[in-house]
Amino acid sequence: MEKSKYIWYNGKFVPWEKATTHVLSHGLHYGSGIFEGIRAYSNKKDTYIFRLKEHYDRFYNSAKVAFIKLPYTQKILEEATIKLLKKNGLKDCYIRPLAFIGEGAIGINPGSNKVNIIIAAFKWGTYLGDEGVRKGIRTKISSFARMGVNSFMTKSKISGNYINSVFAKREALLSGYDEALMLDTDGYVAEGTGENIFIVRDGVIKTTPITTVLEGITRNCVLSIAKNNNIKVIEQKFTRDELYIADEVFLSGTAAEITPVREVDNRKIGKGKPGKITKMIQNQYLEMVKGISNPNNPYLTKI
Repeated sequence: MEKSKYIWYNGKFVPWEKATTHVLSHGLHYGSGIFEGIRAYSNKKDTYIFRLKEHYDRFYNSAKVAFIKLPYTQKILEEATIKLLKKNGLKDCYIRPLAFIGEGAIGINPGSNKVNIIIAAFKWGTYLGDEGVRKGIRTKISSFARMGVNSFMTKSKISGNYINSVFAKREALLSGYDEALMLDTDGYVAEGTGENIFIVRDGVIKTTPITTVLEGITRNCVLSIAKNNNIKVIEQKFTRDELYIADEVFLSGTAAEITPVREVDNRKIGKGKPGKITKMIQNQYLEMVKGISNPNNPYLTKI
């Protein structure tokens, strides 16, 4: 991550170092916040934010689920995001909106504590590394199960929920892997620590239904790309051993983009390198987000 000059904080553009909050903020103690991850991409001519509206749609849905009343309209936040990129002179970058409950009541119930909103934008490479995107990553099944649907809300990016992912991620890294894959409470494959998961067998793509995982925006792009290329997709639960015998495995997410998996639990996936379908989806996804395949794509917001 590379620092930028300004962060939008409660309606003002604040220098990076001064975008601070009180140590007794409710969100810091209890995870009572929501966030999004958005990316902007550039080609030789233009810069675009990818699916800006859809990300803020989910941001507001997360707020509804989390009982957080946002003090700004969606239009204001979308416009603030565009202005922030221009003010920071950013092109290819990652964008992080965050709303969190501030100081006041210190108990579990935040009462009437103020809700703060920030939008940060900065240069940041793909979540699992450029080499991982090119060659594929090594993963392990985590000993931490993805929390059940009645323990956390799968349709929202609530800050506190992600401690589950933090545990799984750190365990994987300390064990010498690049990423953790998590099972649900019934023992079926759920997702990565911050990504949706796909397998390919005999030319067919299979992915976990959204009933138990985040309704990923990049996931939705993968489904569209597959459909446009006449590739069958099945949304169905599957077991860890089906991962082992898959021809291809890949992860999707705004931060991770399309990342191939070359190994799961010390078992080589396919030929141990990104497969044909994975590479096709990678290429078409990048052409989409950069406005190369269609600069008039309604998912692109020109800066």
